[in-house]
Amino acid sequence: MLTIINSIELSTEYLNKKGVESPRINAEILLAHVLDCKRLELYLKFDQPLKENEKNKYRELIKRRGLREPLQYIIGKVEFYGLDFIVNSKVLIPRPETEILVEEIINQYDKNQALCILDIGTGSGNIAITLAKNFSNSMITSLDINNDAVELAKENAKLNNLNGRLIFENVDFNDYNLRDSQKFDIIVSNPPYISQKDYKNLEKELVEHEPKNALTDEGDGYTFYHLISKKAPNLLKNNGKLYFEMGQGQANKISKVMSDNGFKNIKMVNDYSGIQRIAIGEVV
Repeated sequence: MLTIINSIELSTEYLNKKGVESPRINAEILLAHVLDCKRLELYLKFDQPLKENEKNKYRELIKRRGLREPLQYIIGKVEFYGLDFIVNSKVLIPRPETEILVEEIINQYDKNQALCILDIGTGSGNIAITLAKNFSNSMITSLDINNDAVELAKENAKLNNLNGRLIFENVDFNDYNLRDSQKFDIIVSNPPYISQKDYKNLEKELVEHEPKNALTDEGDGYTFYHLISKKAPNLLKNNGKLYFEMGQGQANKISKVMSDNGFKNIKMVNDYSGIQRIAIGEVV
């Protein structure tokens, strides 16, 4: 008889041997997913035996995690800034660092403002949808070159009960032009910023499972900062702001790229580890 506690212990040992970080937590989350309960509820029924179909499903999920498929793809969802998002291998998994990007915008504006926002490279839609939730009078346009990402972002907008204030467009930013004279108050982007050289050294979860074009520009990691910084001044209103997420050690070069393209009052914001993670520039 295989109980909940037996299953967790065996799976933890297996995932540990496969090099999975935090194997116990992974084992518990996957079992809670199979049993459709909260992870902490497992502790109230450690001696409960698993049914045959539950054992089979759990083994399948543990095997996938042992092959280093990301946990979020296996369970099909992730929490971001208190909201739930559907995720799959077509989009980058939203990270806690990106919550800092969103929070910086939320803290700098009145929530009742009717803002016009452009989100470049929307992926799962996590940035745009979170901003739409927090700025109820705003209109947000979200772009992505990947149509699968655009369709998933639309699903996530419905999941979070957002209709009418979000526009998702399947377009390459190189080809994007304003449809009318309306410019944006804010442009925000978490672009691919890992260099091709660094990409080769990433962990298996990233290299083997997450979309490559959402992680690296296959160059030096600065391609999209140059492109967006060059086009953004013509898309922003006076005093409009550009917000970037960036990688460790990129702050000085990105600050120069923004400055060279006319941005003023450039500011860097650290993440919780003290790494300069967010770049902000203003059109004056």
